[in-house]
Amino acid sequence: MAWLYLIFAGLFEIGWPLGFKLASVYPRYHLLFLTLAVVSMGLSGLLLFLAQKSIPMGTAYMIWTGIGGMGTVVLGILFFHDAVTFWRLFFLTLIFVGIVGLKMVH
Repeated sequence: MAWLYLIFAGLFEIGWPLGFKLASVYPRYHLLFLTLAVVSMGLSGLLLFLAQKSIPMGTAYMIWTGIGGMGTVVLGILFFHDAVTFWRLFFLTLIFVGIVGLKMVH
Protein backbone atom coordinates (compact mmCIF):
# COMPACT_ATOMS: atom_id res chain seq x y z
CA MET A 1 0.00 0.00 0.00
CA ALA A 2 2.90 2.34 0.74
CA TRP A 3 4.09 2.19 -2.86
CA LEU A 4 0.62 3.11 -4.07
CA TYR A 5 0.64 6.08 -1.68
CA LEU A 6 4.02 7.06 -3.07
CA ILE A 7 2.90 6.87 -6.70
CA PHE A 8 -0.14 9.02 -5.98
CA ALA A 9 2.00 11.43 -3.97
CA GLY A 10 4.23 11.83 -7.03
CA LEU A 11 1.23 12.40 -9.28
CA PHE A 12 -0.14 15.07 -6.94
CA GLU A 13 3.34 16.59 -6.92
CA ILE A 14 2.72 17.35 -10.61
CA GLY A 15 -0.46 19.22 -9.69
CA TRP A 16 1.07 22.24 -8.01
CA PRO A 17 3.41 23.42 -10.79
CA LEU A 18 0.58 22.70 -13.22
CA GLY A 19 -1.76 24.85 -11.13
CA PHE A 20 0.79 27.68 -11.07
CA LYS A 21 1.28 27.48 -14.85
CA LEU A 22 -2.45 27.45 -15.54
CA ALA A 23 -2.95 30.39 -13.18
CA SER A 24 -0.43 32.40 -15.20
CA VAL A 25 -1.84 31.32 -18.58
CA TYR A 26 -5.48 31.91 -17.59
CA PRO A 27 -5.46 34.86 -15.16
CA ARG A 28 -9.27 34.99 -15.14
CA TYR A 29 -9.29 31.65 -13.27
CA HIS A 30 -6.13 32.18 -11.23
CA LEU A 31 -7.85 31.56 -7.87
CA LEU A 32 -9.21 28.22 -9.08
CA PHE A 33 -5.81 27.10 -10.33
CA LEU A 34 -3.97 28.38 -7.26
CA THR A 35 -6.43 26.41 -5.14
CA LEU A 36 -5.67 23.35 -7.27
CA ALA A 37 -1.97 23.91 -6.61
CA VAL A 38 -2.41 24.23 -2.83
CA VAL A 39 -4.67 21.16 -2.60
CA SER A 40 -2.18 19.18 -4.70
CA MET A 41 0.67 20.24 -2.40
CA GLY A 42 -1.24 19.13 0.67
CA LEU A 43 -2.31 15.78 -0.74
CA SER A 44 1.16 15.13 -2.10
CA GLY A 45 2.75 15.81 1.28
CA LEU A 46 0.19 13.72 3.15
CA LEU A 47 0.64 10.75 0.84
CA LEU A 48 4.42 11.04 1.06
CA PHE A 49 4.10 11.03 4.86
CA LEU A 50 2.03 7.83 4.71
CA ALA A 51 4.43 6.17 2.27
CA GLN A 52 7.45 6.95 4.45
CA LYS A 53 6.02 4.89 7.27
CA SER A 54 7.34 1.78 5.52
CA ILE A 55 9.56 3.03 2.67
CA PRO A 56 12.98 4.49 3.56
CA MET A 57 12.93 8.28 3.60
CA GLY A 58 15.61 8.78 0.93
CA THR A 59 14.06 6.27 -1.45
CA ALA A 60 10.57 7.71 -0.99
CA TYR A 61 11.77 11.28 -1.47
CA MET A 62 13.76 10.54 -4.61
CA ILE A 63 10.92 8.60 -6.21
CA TRP A 64 8.40 11.28 -5.18
CA THR A 65 10.43 14.11 -6.71
CA GLY A 66 11.31 11.98 -9.73
CA ILE A 67 7.68 11.26 -10.56
CA GLY A 68 6.78 14.90 -10.00
CA GLY A 69 9.68 16.22 -12.04
CA MET A 70 9.25 13.80 -14.91
CA GLY A 71 5.50 14.32 -15.03
CA THR A 72 5.93 18.08 -15.06
CA VAL A 73 8.42 17.91 -17.94
CA VAL A 74 6.11 15.62 -19.93
CA LEU A 75 3.09 17.90 -19.36
CA GLY A 76 5.20 20.89 -20.40
CA ILE A 77 6.16 19.15 -23.62
CA LEU A 78 2.66 17.89 -24.42
CA PHE A 79 0.57 20.92 -23.49
CA PHE A 80 2.81 24.00 -23.17
CA HIS A 81 5.17 23.53 -26.14
CA ASP A 82 8.30 23.11 -24.03
CA ALA A 83 11.37 22.16 -26.05
CA VAL A 84 11.93 18.54 -26.99
CA THR A 85 15.61 17.92 -27.49
CA PHE A 86 17.77 14.84 -27.43
CA TRP A 87 19.50 15.93 -24.23
CA ARG A 88 16.26 16.71 -22.38
CA LEU A 89 14.90 13.28 -23.26
CA PHE A 90 18.23 11.63 -22.43
CA PHE A 91 18.36 13.09 -18.94
CA LEU A 92 14.66 12.42 -18.41
CA THR A 93 15.41 8.78 -19.23
CA LEU A 94 18.21 8.78 -16.65
CA ILE A 95 15.76 10.00 -14.00
CA PHE A 96 13.37 7.20 -14.97
CA VAL A 97 16.16 4.62 -14.73
CA GLY A 98 17.02 5.98 -11.28
CA ILE A 99 13.42 5.68 -10.10
CA VAL A 100 13.11 2.12 -11.34
CA GLY A 101 16.51 1.27 -9.85
CA LEU A 102 15.55 2.59 -6.43
CA LYS A 103 12.35 0.54 -6.50
CA MET A 104 14.24 -2.59 -7.51
CA VAL A 105 16.87 -2.35 -4.75
CA HIS A 106 14.35 -1.55 -2.01
